[in-house]
Amino acid sequence: MRFQSPRPPSRVADAEPPNPAPTPGADTVDILTDTDPVALWQPVVGEETLQLLETLRLPDDGGVTRDRLLNEAALTLARCHPPTRPDGTETGLVIGYIQSGKTTNFTTVAALAKDNGFRLVIVCTGVTVNLFEQSRDRLRRDLGIDLRSDREWVFLSNPRQANVEQMIQTALETDRTVLIAVMKNGRHLDNLSHLLGALNLSGVPTLVIDDEADQASLNNAIRRGDQTATYRRVLSLRDLLPHHTFLQYTATPQALLLINLIDVLSPGFADVLTPGPLYTGGRAFFERDMDLIRQIPANEIPSATNPLRGASDSLLEALRVYWLGVAAGLLSDGGRGNRSMMVHPSQRTLPHVDYHQWVVQVQRLWAQILEAGEADPDCRELLDQFQLAHRDLERTCNDLPPFADVQSRLRDAIHQTIVTQVNARRGRTPQPDWRQFYAHIVVGGEVLNRGVTVEGLTVTYMPRGEGSRQADTIQQRARWFGYKADYLGYCRVYLSSPMIAAYRACVDHEEDLRTQLRQHRATGNQLREWRRAFFLDPQLRPTRNSVVSLEPVRGNLSDTWFIPRAPHDPLDSVQANIQTTASFVESLRGKWEVSEGHPRRTPMQIHDVALSVPLRDAFEQLLTRLRLARPVDSTVLAGMLLQVGRYLDNNPGARCTVFQMSQGATRVRDLDDSDEIPTLFQGANYDHSTTPPLMLYPGDREIRVASELTIQIHTVRVERNSNLVADRVPVVAVWVPRTMARAWVSQNQGG
Repeated sequence: MRFQSPRPPSRVADAEPPNPAPTPGADTVDILTDTDPVALWQPVVGEETLQLLETLRLPDDGGVTRDRLLNEAALTLARCHPPTRPDGTETGLVIGYIQSGKTTNFTTVAALAKDNGFRLVIVCTGVTVNLFEQSRDRLRRDLGIDLRSDREWVFLSNPRQANVEQMIQTALETDRTVLIAVMKNGRHLDNLSHLLGALNLSGVPTLVIDDEADQASLNNAIRRGDQTATYRRVLSLRDLLPHHTFLQYTATPQALLLINLIDVLSPGFADVLTPGPLYTGGRAFFERDMDLIRQIPANEIPSATNPLRGASDSLLEALRVYWLGVAAGLLSDGGRGNRSMMVHPSQRTLPHVDYHQWVVQVQRLWAQILEAGEADPDCRELLDQFQLAHRDLERTCNDLPPFADVQSRLRDAIHQTIVTQVNARRGRTPQPDWRQFYAHIVVGGEVLNRGVTVEGLTVTYMPRGEGSRQADTIQQRARWFGYKADYLGYCRVYLSSPMIAAYRACVDHEEDLRTQLRQHRATGNQLREWRRAFFLDPQLRPTRNSVVSLEPVRGNLSDTWFIPRAPHDPLDSVQANIQTTASFVESLRGKWEVSEGHPRRTPMQIHDVALSVPLRDAFEQLLTRLRLARPVDSTVLAGMLLQVGRYLDNNPGARCTVFQMSQGATRVRDLDDSDEIPTLFQGANYDHSTTPPLMLYPGDREIRVASELTIQIHTVRVERNSNLVADRVPVVAVWVPRTMARAWVSQNQGG
């Protein structure tokens, strides 16, 4: 549908306005909320959004395009609490990739919110001054706050009470929109709460954007039964806003998806952003055959037992590759933009000093050697080493100038590089001046983990291990992701062997999670109905334990059975499973035959079997429809479904075998003290009158096809101390072969 770009009513109306019809000559843009199954309302695109898009001047060359940015922003806003409805709240999650344009997206959402009658926009961003100022300045620049004369926005940065209360009140009374940027810091959040608490904000449509929402906002004391200070302040801020949506932005949503559903910050919906084709993330570096990753030898990884005394060979190699790229940039375009290198040795600040000194020493030494000229033997040796690095770059760079040309600018490249130690050991964290200088090397640790943009980053040197092995933390360190396709050949990432393995695992985990959330969104169901289950390498944890009150289950079914232990509870699930299994059994009519076995088997040991059943049919008509409420079953079922679903994606023509145990006759099973069926399978049966004993029946556990998925459908009478608990309970046991093995994490939230 096409929407005109009108100025919306200044006051909240009693009912949602109809979609305006486009008028000839009006600026119009296509957005998709009218076809979105989960949209609560349909935003219009007005002057503010169009002006922002004009300011951004998004190139249609592989980055985030204008239409994509607008559509995704509109789809997200359409899921927010409508500005024309009475007071109410909503919580949403927006997921991007590392360095993929999340800030641009939420700036566009803010502009759209203004066009549609939102009167107050609050952006909570940055746990450090540098990160806060980076986001604040982006907002000011992109929205043209300091350049425009229309005074449509009232922009406030970390406001304190004083005369600000009057400014906000006046702005709201004169149909302007208040935009507040606040640092996620106790003092600033308290100041904002005191300020807003003095105002009557009932009926004021408000949008709160929490940037890097999985970092500081969550309750890290949940397992202690307490609340952390920032979490408490965020909740207090929300309590002051009767009509608002709380939008959480992050590239690593694991913590937000695993916190308890009853937590106020648990998102009610999730949107996944799409980067442009020039974006290079985990797949480009770790899945495609790009030859951009280099392994740092184990003896060059510093540790307590392996202290380094100077720059290692791999660091010297990385510096040569980097400075060749700088020289090529100076040669080809005079040094436009930036070329940077990041050295990330440790989370501790002390090693930063060593690496900073080593880089500076190498910089000075090599500049002096090159100044001596090729007549000097040290210079010739150094140039030979650079030439080897040049050959390496030639394998990935199509536009790399010949070495003789690059050599002429090498000394300039080295001499003009600014080396900055980026940590807060002595107060405020130093920041490179990207505008003043072309080439930078930044040395730091945790400050470079999240949110920081290292402009023009080409070479990364990270001689550190996995640390706590948290997937979200490891992902956030990948500052080398971004829109780099036009200079990707100059990029190199130097990592330890464990880190290379961790990133490869994270890529699969990230893509699986995003795919699942997209598919769930398309169903139109709420996020709380999404199964909390996703693939994750067993060596990694999804997030920090301190924010997760319900411990996830780890699993990987491989040549083993999935056997429900409490299929009798609750009774409404039993009734649903009776219908599901009966329908599936009926769908195999004509395929059933009596399974082979010893003629002296008992009737309960004789089964019907359906061979070569399309696995897709069994998956969609039976397995995905099973209802198992107990966490002991539901968490493993979710993981099993992940494994089978992934196998089907790669093997769409796969087949399976289905057994109807005892030809559908009812077996009796007792419950144990945990109210579970301890033993579903019947054991083996022997004739002990012979020597050796003759096996008449191998036991239910052996009724399977080893190489393919096998399903057993049991019908069970469940008893406790000979008293009936539930009758004709269908129990579906599944043999998962090794070919379907995949490690996963699953969490039951009681849904």
